[in-house]
Amino acid sequence: MSYDFTSWKDTWYATASEEDRKLFRDWFTGVIRNERVNVCFIKADGTERWLHCSLHPDLIPAAKLQKEETTSRKRSEDALSVWDLEKQDWRSFRFDSVKEFSFNLGDLHV
Repeated sequence: MSYDFTSWKDTWYATASEEDRKLFRDWFTGVIRNERVNVCFIKADGTERWLHCSLHPDLIPAAKLQKEETTSRKRSEDALSVWDLEKQDWRSFRFDSVKEFSFNLGDLHV
């Protein structure tokens, strides 16, 4: 499957089929577990935010990683909790609020 992500901005996720949204979520989660990712999204208050983040275990302090793994709250498939590399804390964003993202494959030097 291939996607033209130039059309991602603003509408792709909202208009994609549930199957394509799931494929994208799985793919994106796989990328962010292995790379540093820059994500631009619209916050709940309507402001734009860039988030430099990852889910790579070597980039998350052990105590914070264990706490997140043992949290028993229900997780939404429409949102992703990630480690903010600048603020050194957990943040989340909704997939349907993402405007843009970027990463460099193999750029992770821990």
